[in-house]
Amino acid sequence: MAAKKKTKKSAKKSAKKSAKKSAKRTTKKAAKKSGKKRVPSAAFMRPVQPDSALGAVVGNSPIPRTELTKKLWQYIKRNGLQDSKNRRNINADEKLRPVFGGRSQVTMFDMTKLVNKHVS
Repeated sequence: MAAKKKTKKSAKKSAKKSAKKSAKRTTKKAAKKSGKKRVPSAAFMRPVQPDSALGAVVGNSPIPRTELTKKLWQYIKRNGLQDSKNRRNINADEKLRPVFGGRSQVTMFDMTKLVNKHVS
């Protein structure tokens, strides 16, 4: 009799687990099927004007903040300015040194803070 109770309990537990898994799957599928596309924030899409120091790297025309970041990273990767040992560090060349406040190396987190000082 005790053996029958254990099998019933284990069968109930496995049934509950499989029900939870299938519920998770259906919610994930429903989230994908909802079809709502992310709309970028208007603040990110508003064009900003880079100053002359930053304009030497990304261009002088007003561009959205997202595009400015993309162009800056393209410049860094094209010129191999990421530090080889610590990839979070960016080595400044002649064009980036004025943007970085005269520093020869900054972290990628400090870079965004310093770049924001050069846009209006």
